[in-house]
Amino acid sequence: MLSRRNILRAGLAAMPLTLGALPRSGLAQGSQAGEAWPSRPLRIVVAWAPGGAVDTIARRLAPKLSESLGRPVVVENKSGATGTIGAADVARATPDGHTLLAMDNTYAMLPYLFQRLPFDHAKAFRPVTVSAFSPVMIAVHRDAPWRDLAALIAAAKREPERITYGTGGIGSAPHFATAAFAQAAGIQMLHVPFRGAGEAVTNVLSRQVDVVMVSLGSALGHVQGGLLRVLAMSGAERTPVLPQVPTFKEAGLANLGPNGTGVVNWSGIAAPAGTPDSVVARLHAAVAEALEAQDMRDFLASLASSPGGMPPAAFAALLAEETALWRNVAATSGIERQ
Repeated sequence: MLSRRNILRAGLAAMPLTLGALPRSGLAQGSQAGEAWPSRPLRIVVAWAPGGAVDTIARRLAPKLSESLGRPVVVENKSGATGTIGAADVARATPDGHTLLAMDNTYAMLPYLFQRLPFDHAKAFRPVTVSAFSPVMIAVHRDAPWRDLAALIAAAKREPERITYGTGGIGSAPHFATAAFAQAAGIQMLHVPFRGAGEAVTNVLSRQVDVVMVSLGSALGHVQGGLLRVLAMSGAERTPVLPQVPTFKEAGLANLGPNGTGVVNWSGIAAPAGTPDSVVARLHAAVAEALEAQDMRDFLASLASSPGGMPPAAFAALLAEETALWRNVAATSGIERQ
């Protein structure tokens, strides 16, 4: 199995992985078992409301997949219950490659949010590939007293639970990410949940809470406008979007995530369990081809994201390893199943 470090490096570097073995003509022909596929329009279910990163990326991918596969590809939003409503819809779909799920790293957290899920978390889906990786930043108001990550950690150690952090709600991805940061730093901060990550950012801007930890793309405008000060970002290397901001490892926190890379958000595509190997392979090739297009790379760069494209086995390994990672964070942070 690929190590988590190699998985993330492969995705963040956006290296061409299997396209060379599947020429464009192969997308239209396939194996004997998949010759009839696709035989009708494809449906990508986004388990979140319109306008978010997962939805936006899926809608950019859809026309490129349609061009490669020769069939219309439509995106349908089925939000609610932390993504489980949309996921359950796809899990029940016929496993023929015509219904897909646009998922994100929240999927790896679901076993620690719910007593029961309407699908088998480990077996309901066949991961196809990651479409994008997005670094996570920890940020404060521009006038906050902490000039760097070390100062924030030192202040939190002096006065446990005095510093507040906002998230998109109990059990949300920012909640897990900030809990993992606090655990790695050996500090205690006071959690203030909101109805969404955007609301948490707004409350940092108004100085109602002190800290927020979200994907860079979701608050890039505030950063570039000088309203938020970024103390550190996840990833093995600094992002070209904000080259002056250190990684968590560079900022002195070398034990957050694999090899100090921190928490990295991702979005990807999965198919129902039982989808034929030939269909999964062709789906992966089509997505990887789309991600190599310059306009797609430029679009992802505008979101401070990097293209994915990893093969299905690597994506499956990433899911398994992240699911194990969040188990410990949930247990030590008091995140209770509903």
